[in-house]
Amino acid sequence: MSYVGPDFEPPQPRRPRRGPLTVALAALVPGALLGWLVYETVGGSGDEGGSGRAAVRSSPPAASSAPSDDAKEPSASPKPSDTSSASAPAASGPLKGKVVVIDPGHNPSNFQHASEINRRVNIGTNRKECDTTGTSTNDGYTEAKFTLDVAHRMRTLLLEQGATVKLTQDGDRPYGPCVDERARIGNEAKADAVVSIHADGSGAGNRGFHVILPGAVHAGAADTRAIVGPSRDLGERVAGRFVAVTGSAPSNYVGDGGGLVTRKDLGGLNLSTVPKVFIECGNMRDSKDAALLTSGAWRQKAARGISEGIVSFLRG
Repeated sequence: MSYVGPDFEPPQPRRPRRGPLTVALAALVPGALLGWLVYETVGGSGDEGGSGRAAVRSSPPAASSAPSDDAKEPSASPKPSDTSSASAPAASGPLKGKVVVIDPGHNPSNFQHASEINRRVNIGTNRKECDTTGTSTNDGYTEAKFTLDVAHRMRTLLLEQGATVKLTQDGDRPYGPCVDERARIGNEAKADAVVSIHADGSGAGNRGFHVILPGAVHAGAADTRAIVGPSRDLGERVAGRFVAVTGSAPSNYVGDGGGLVTRKDLGGLNLSTVPKVFIECGNMRDSKDAALLTSGAWRQKAARGISEGIVSFLRG
């Protein structure tokens, strides 16, 4: 099922004239729109964002032998010396005055700090592990490396639009931050939008992306009621632009095939007081998805799709 939602732009037909089949399909779109529902999944993993994560390792992941065409892509922007400080935006642009926080899922050095990332923190409704190592492709290309690369590419694109951009981590700290601190960074920045970047670690044959939305939670330190609506709007726009730019299909193993899933068990969402979503860009354990995730050209598309969704949300 293809995604239909805010900002979805279906591919243009190659022929200049529409045939009867095209007209018939177009007539079905209003009916498809009625099918949009928010689905809630109760996470069974002890991890923020994924349905299948790698366990904490005491040794580094294997060196990646996966192909990469990073050299064909524009270089990612330099790492800021202080991730608590915003990168300098363009002098002007449509996002002038807007603050975007990008949360690259998992720290590349988490595997070296098993005791620290296994420490439980308060996620509002209960306690959960500080973080995990994340997953990797079968060839050893890690989720942490993927998320940081996409975050750098997004930062470059959003700075060009005039936004103030902050990263929760830039691979410049020994581990973490923990999931509660990730939420706090966005809150303290008074971010207009926060997106947490991930890639899943599900079984082979499970393909596609999904965007995770916060459910309505009001318990303990968590109160998401004010951000549920705007976060859904943000998530729909990110999903729509992600489809349009990358050509990827919504997940065939999570949700209803529409690419949107609601969860109440993630501290990064439960503790947020600003609009926030997670995106699982694909499944690293599926060979076809892995071929995309390890491609620099595709990661540039992913960064552009997510960024365009953010721009659409912020411009209204």
